[in-house]
Amino acid sequence: MADNGASFSHGQQSIGGGTTGAGRSRSTKLVGVDSNALSARVQFQSIKVEMTLPMGWQATEDWERGLAYSIDKRYRVIVWRVDFEFEGVKDAEHYAATKAGSIKARRPGVEARARKLSDGSLLVVYENVPKAQGDSETRTVFDLVVPSPKDSKSGVLLTLGVPASDANRGLNLLALLKQNMRIDWQFVLSKPQ
Repeated sequence: MADNGASFSHGQQSIGGGTTGAGRSRSTKLVGVDSNALSARVQFQSIKVEMTLPMGWQATEDWERGLAYSIDKRYRVIVWRVDFEFEGVKDAEHYAATKAGSIKARRPGVEARARKLSDGSLLVVYENVPKAQGDSETRTVFDLVVPSPKDSKSGVLLTLGVPASDANRGLNLLALLKQNMRIDWQFVLSKPQ
């Protein structure tokens, strides 16, 4: 889409059932546009994470997470910082296992598979996820938990949800998002009170 990245500064109030709330929404910073690759580099300033997203997507953020989605909202990304201690788990692996178990308990039809990747990050694939309002089919959701190399008690969670029929394409997109994601590990996550 030849919009020179304009879509990255026009987020909507809600996505995937969440809301950014009045006064908490922030514009995502457009860092650059690669016309040849049809992509744009954005920085989610509230969490200090940069990502390369397909051109034509929209991106916004609130005080704790970055949100990005295709114009038709079939593909949705959420990225946020995770404090494992606050979540009641000891590390990234325990966090991924606990989250997968919790989701399967709440939605018995969901299947979850986890795998530790060679770089230490964890990939959890959820299949048969019920469709949300506006979805035409069940979903496949990918969680990528990236532990901090500086602090075993924190990390970043990248979640990508796609239509089940696009699961293979979604996995390829997740690999590209991961490859081009830059995390500022100097950022200190403020602890909830």
